[in-house]
Amino acid sequence: MKSKIPRQVFILGMVSLFTDIASEMLYPITPIFLTAVLGSSMAIVGIIEGIAEFISGILKGYFGNISDKIGKRSIFVVIGYSLSALAKPLPGIFQNIPTVLFSRVADRTGKGIRTAPRDALLGSYSNGNSGAIFGFHRGMDTLGAAIGPAAALVLLNFFPNDFQLIFLLAFVPSAFAVFFTFLVKDKPVESKSRSKKNYAEFWKTAPTNYKKILVLMTIFSLVNSSDVFLILKSKDVSDSGTLAILGYIFYNLIYAGASYPLGGLADKYGKRKIFSLGLIIFSLVYFGFALIPNIEIIWVLFALYGIYTAATEGVSKAWVTDLIRDEQRGSGIGLLTMLSSFAVMLGSFTAGILWDKFGSSVPFLLSAIVSLVIALLIFTQKDNITLKSDL
Repeated sequence: MKSKIPRQVFILGMVSLFTDIASEMLYPITPIFLTAVLGSSMAIVGIIEGIAEFISGILKGYFGNISDKIGKRSIFVVIGYSLSALAKPLPGIFQNIPTVLFSRVADRTGKGIRTAPRDALLGSYSNGNSGAIFGFHRGMDTLGAAIGPAAALVLLNFFPNDFQLIFLLAFVPSAFAVFFTFLVKDKPVESKSRSKKNYAEFWKTAPTNYKKILVLMTIFSLVNSSDVFLILKSKDVSDSGTLAILGYIFYNLIYAGASYPLGGLADKYGKRKIFSLGLIIFSLVYFGFALIPNIEIIWVLFALYGIYTAATEGVSKAWVTDLIRDEQRGSGIGLLTMLSSFAVMLGSFTAGILWDKFGSSVPFLLSAIVSLVIALLIFTQKDNITLKSDL
């Protein structure tokens, strides 16, 4: 297995590290801020997350395709991360629900602009080791996701309930991330090899295996609602916002540590096997959150959730990278992430409504059952879903 990490992949890892330090300073405290300080309902939390993901989803697809057509990726990396950096401190200046909504939408807009071009750029630097490349990047990203909430907890310890300060300070690591984006370089693409296809044309010529993966991953995303619900469930069980955030930090540490090794295993044994194993673990975790209201068990569930994410997030993009030619990779990843975002939007909204109407166990049980079915479908269709491209 070739596992050397190219310099540009390392730089993109640094960008994601600092961005997620900033993002994850805010992500676990935002739902608590909305519900405990601003008096928001769970449905409003779901709506905000859903709208943000909807905007992000549209843009992931659009800018993935555009980056194929112009043969440039890095410009979208710079713009996307810069916009997210500017959006993060806004709720610290204006503390109300509309500002939180605007900030989340602007932040996700930046994510939508950068995600598919960045992932296509990562894929272009792979050489038979796409799992390791995406695993390394996910690991760096998620290390920031562990540092961020830890920094938020330290700040809350010294400045209790000063959410305004945390929102403002989140701009600092964001600025470092933007600095690193200017070091990102495109891998040269000959103009004659650039894809001029829109999504309708791309879909007609896309590999059959890619289409199958796309459909199954999108269905799974319908029951893969926002992680804020895991944080809020943990808060309900432990009756402590601090313990809920610590559980989230623990999850991210496991995720960060497991991403690169699992990416390497996906290169060696196949993306399908590792991905389907991840979904089985997801199902077990959600069954646990639904049925076991015990804080000690929740720590175990957060650890397993970290392994699930490490086995699916980077691996799914590496899987697509193996199936799609470089000049169409932005469109391939963009379409996947766009449809997944739409599905997560619907899933987050539905989970919020079900929680408010029937209690927290119902959305968790629904997610657990559906994800298990999807996992078994992927695992048992190994003769139909392979890594061989039809292109």
